[in-house]
Amino acid sequence: MHYLDNSATTMVSPEAAKKALEMMTEVFANPSSLHAFGIRAEAEVEAARKAVAAQLGCSDEEILFTSGGTEANNLALFGVAEARKRRCRKIVVSSVEHSSVIEAAKKLENDGFTVVYVAPRADGIIHPEDVAAAVGDDTSLVSVMRVNNETGAVMPVADIFEEVRDVNPDVICHTDAVQAFGKLECKVKKLGADLLTVSAHKVHAPKGCGALYIKKGVRLVPRQYGGEQQKKRRPGTEAAQTIAAFGVACEQFDIRANAAYVRQLNDYAKEKLLAIEGVVLNSPADALPYVLNITAGRVRSETMLHHLEKREIYLSSGSACAKGKPSHVLSAMGYDKDRADSALRVSFSKYNTKEDIDALAEGIAIGLRTLAHA
Repeated sequence: MHYLDNSATTMVSPEAAKKALEMMTEVFANPSSLHAFGIRAEAEVEAARKAVAAQLGCSDEEILFTSGGTEANNLALFGVAEARKRRCRKIVVSSVEHSSVIEAAKKLENDGFTVVYVAPRADGIIHPEDVAAAVGDDTSLVSVMRVNNETGAVMPVADIFEEVRDVNPDVICHTDAVQAFGKLECKVKKLGADLLTVSAHKVHAPKGCGALYIKKGVRLVPRQYGGEQQKKRRPGTEAAQTIAAFGVACEQFDIRANAAYVRQLNDYAKEKLLAIEGVVLNSPADALPYVLNITAGRVRSETMLHHLEKREIYLSSGSACAKGKPSHVLSAMGYDKDRADSALRVSFSKYNTKEDIDALAEGIAIGLRTLAHA
């Protein structure tokens, strides 16, 4: 099997899987229970909170665990909008955000908020001055992702947030760092982020867990109500098994070494794939090496994906959450429908090898010779 869909989800590391099993079979108490067994489970949750916080360079009290990146992004947007709606009702987001930000923004728009969508330029990047131009005194929140999940474009969020605050120092700045976490340094102070989203299943931990960094002093209105857990900002029994596994995965990060290795894979993949007639590059030249977006001739993405899966090669046409819908990211970058309809996203992890790339290149070359063109 050649798995090249790591931006959709990653294989759980043996160490994280071991911790999850331990929590489910040995430390399975409710972390809110007051007895010694419950306190032991709570200690595992808090250890994970510290591990996530250490990677973000913040206090563990500023980490809120969620069910994943979608919930964290929704809490960021809806929580800030609700908390500040009497003073300011304008939200600014990039037009290439993950669907969990775009759809939340559309809901706020339907609810009477003003939403401005800032498009990337031809280089696929959201530029600071374009975001700042959309900000006014009535703006409550700016949300720009750290790394685009389809193209790997790295957004200059530190510069964006700095320019935004020059216009309005009171704006809350959020970044979806799901695709950057564990791959790029994501220290919240360097980024200037008030809110930052991460997800466990993108970093070799199980699905069902994510986290939202909330800078001390930032007020969010909760999206759910119930118990006393997590200071009532996100009540409900914590999923201790996935949270603890997430913490273990964070402790295994080796950002520099992994990035160097994946850069070699990315360079090798571009050399092999772009040598095939009809294959063109959609990712920016300086994109995060973990993501490589290409267009393969005029064979529709779905057709090529089914051809590749028969050869046990797995990748995607874009965001897994889009479930095959046309890419709003490539459209925002100005690519025509034919190019977007034939796009493929190759995404790497530290577990990939050159053999995976060789199999992919061979599979695409055969597909372009034998499959029907759109």
